[in-house]
Amino acid sequence: MLFRYKGFDKTGKKVDGKVQAINLLNAKAQLKQKNIFIKSITEEKISFIDKLLQQKTKKIKPLLLASISTDLGIYLRSGISLLNAIRLISKRYEKNKLLYPFFLSIISYLDEGKNFYTALENQQVITLPEFYLQSIKISEDGGMLESVLDELANYLKEQDKLAKQIGSAMTYPVFIIVVSIGMVGFMLSFIVPKITAIFEQNGQALPPVTKFIVDAGNFVNNYYLIVIIAVVILISGFGFILKKSYKFKYKIDKFLLKIPFIGTLIEIGELSRFSYMNSILIRSGVPVVQSFKLSSNILKNTVIQKLFSDASGKVVEGENLSKILDNSKVYKIDIAFIQAIAIGEETSSLSEILQNLAQLYSNQNKDKIGVFLTLLEPMLMLIVGGIIGFIVIAMLLPIFNMSLG
Repeated sequence: MLFRYKGFDKTGKKVDGKVQAINLLNAKAQLKQKNIFIKSITEEKISFIDKLLQQKTKKIKPLLLASISTDLGIYLRSGISLLNAIRLISKRYEKNKLLYPFFLSIISYLDEGKNFYTALENQQVITLPEFYLQSIKISEDGGMLESVLDELANYLKEQDKLAKQIGSAMTYPVFIIVVSIGMVGFMLSFIVPKITAIFEQNGQALPPVTKFIVDAGNFVNNYYLIVIIAVVILISGFGFILKKSYKFKYKIDKFLLKIPFIGTLIEIGELSRFSYMNSILIRSGVPVVQSFKLSSNILKNTVIQKLFSDASGKVVEGENLSKILDNSKVYKIDIAFIQAIAIGEETSSLSEILQNLAQLYSNQNKDKIGVFLTLLEPMLMLIVGGIIGFIVIAMLLPIFNMSLG
């Protein structure tokens, strides 16, 4: 939201201008920080396009959130109060249109006597990850905010590093896919019609394979706009249903887990995330049952999420997590994970076991992703080569028939 204000600065000089804020309270807090005495302040209407642009700036990059968490942990360990630490950090981002209102909103809630978790949850500037909020809530109650902030920072850095590694490795495969689609489209639209025109002039009957390629070329030429629109609608519709329908997402997640290698990647990633968050929460003094429940909420795969969510409910009844997971009919998790959990429960060292599991699965995930991306390039080359080769052979078949005839 954009607010226009009029008032006086600390020297008594008249000032007026605009300030970007999430609400009137936040706007007043920003002006108060600048030592401006407000005479009048009103909301200014903004265009629909500007609103869309604002909505796109809701999420914070993991690396930036990690940096803020690290700095906040350092200030708190130095004996600086939480409120003053937030004020110090906010000064670095005075020119940032997203982060500065975020910090001012936090400061406003802390000034009102709210705790850090409530301030983070109630602010409407940035959408923070659920696991981050829950970790802050529990660590604040347990008096371990500084150490958990460091743990969260390390976790976010690892996630960002992994995402960048995947993004960098996917650049070439994506380039191959785009170029191959362009090449196939060009051949079907321009090359194939010119060659088939020669055959038609000679009155030569085309083989079924060649006729299929010719029909495909004609279809692309005549209906390419409809094809593009249909693909966009299909992808958008799939994404919408996936987001809104739990049953549909559950079925898709279940299907993905059954795909060789891909399913293993998903499972390892989820086990790593679950283990890491549990190790943090249990060390923070959170009861095991509550820890399992909270950690299951941050999982992305609904099948594995249901597995741990159901298990956490049964742990309340006194059963061991390892036994519940082993007997579960929802999904058969990695037996090595179950055995490690069983050892942790028997030796009362579950937190340490989970921390080791998190590191183990994280390393396995990186290795498997590396192997997958290494194999992806030659696989794509074979697929692209096969499609183009099929088109070329289909076009050469009539020529061979003419020679034999």
